[in-house]
Amino acid sequence: MSRVLAVAGVAAATLILAACNRTPAADDKAFGERVHAYLLAHPEVIQEAATKLQEREAAAQDAEAMAALKKGVEALPKVRQALERDPRDYVANPQGKITVTEFYDYRCPHCANAAPKVAALIHANPDVRFVFKEMPIFGPTSEHAARAALAVKKDGGDYLGLYQAFMSTHGLDDDAIDKIALSKGAKAATLASPQVAEESNSQIGAVTQLFQQLSLRGTPAFIVGDQIIPGEDVDSVLQEINKQRAKLAGR
Repeated sequence: MSRVLAVAGVAAATLILAACNRTPAADDKAFGERVHAYLLAHPEVIQEAATKLQEREAAAQDAEAMAALKKGVEALPKVRQALERDPRDYVANPQGKITVTEFYDYRCPHCANAAPKVAALIHANPDVRFVFKEMPIFGPTSEHAARAALAVKKDGGDYLGLYQAFMSTHGLDDDAIDKIALSKGAKAATLASPQVAEESNSQIGAVTQLFQQLSLRGTPAFIVGDQIIPGEDVDSVLQEINKQRAKLAGR
């Protein structure tokens, strides 16, 4: 809420309260001048109102996020197969006993922040199946990057290397996407194929539907077991992995 709106809100509230005690003959101009003078004399009222509005907005957003998270967790059993076992997805450590799924966009700054930790997690934990879900939310360039990544997978290239390269490239654009994809094993014919593009779009559409079914609100988003971890909180992902290990060990 802007300061201008806060001022307007305070002034409006003051006018309404005062109007209850006014007579029809009251001088509107004089009344307005009194309200104006009061606000000038007590600017802390404006700040208090703005702070209160911000607190209410933050509380409403937190409540909305918690409701979405609860809804997503409730939906997990219904979508588990599509979430963890879609053969079209790239999976690191495919023989791992514990599954982690990430929804991400290569042009998402929070995804880029998490990417080095994701790569380290995969390398340090061979018992973790890590499922990559291409979820482009930042427009056509992000969609191009997702299709290029799927082309690398189709051609048997270095998908994980491409993931890291895309995430670490500032100002990722169409030219950079194609150059990196070719360097990681995609064939030029695959990148240019309308059929492959159509297949990729279908896969991305399925991921988008899954994203919506889980009531996810942004990227990155991680799923471990029955837990949804929004944002770049890879430390919490590791904690949930350890909990899953304990369950498997019967502890």
